[in-house]
Amino acid sequence: IPDRLLNIFESVTAIIDQHRPQELAIEQVFMHRNAASALKLGHARGAALVAARHCALSVHEYTATQIKQAITGRGRGTKEQVQHMVKVLLSLPSTPQQDAADALAAALCHAHTQGTLARVEVAKRRAMS
Repeated sequence: IPDRLLNIFESVTAIIDQHRPQELAIEQVFMHRNAASALKLGHARGAALVAARHCALSVHEYTATQIKQAITGRGRGTKEQVQHMVKVLLSLPSTPQQDAADALAAALCHAHTQGTLARVEVAKRRAMS
């Protein structure tokens, strides 16, 4: 596991170096039925979070329900619905694999959330003046 975590850290760091994002959106930990799987996922997620902070990215976490709500309009949308909506929203030529769709959905959720917060801030300023 330590070698795999190092690989995740180095891979995420390389992707950050290549694409130069300023923020990271990631799904919050949730409890799996299988505790061993949840623990491994937590380790991998931790390696990605450390890589993001190592590269000075701000980190934004969203629950699975928040992500599904933002993408499908339902907090209990299925994996297939998320995949379909990611394809539609990004005008992709084909349906992304589940893991890729989940990552893109988290990014779309963050973009939507940030856009909404920015509009609320503008509305507040207008109301105050």
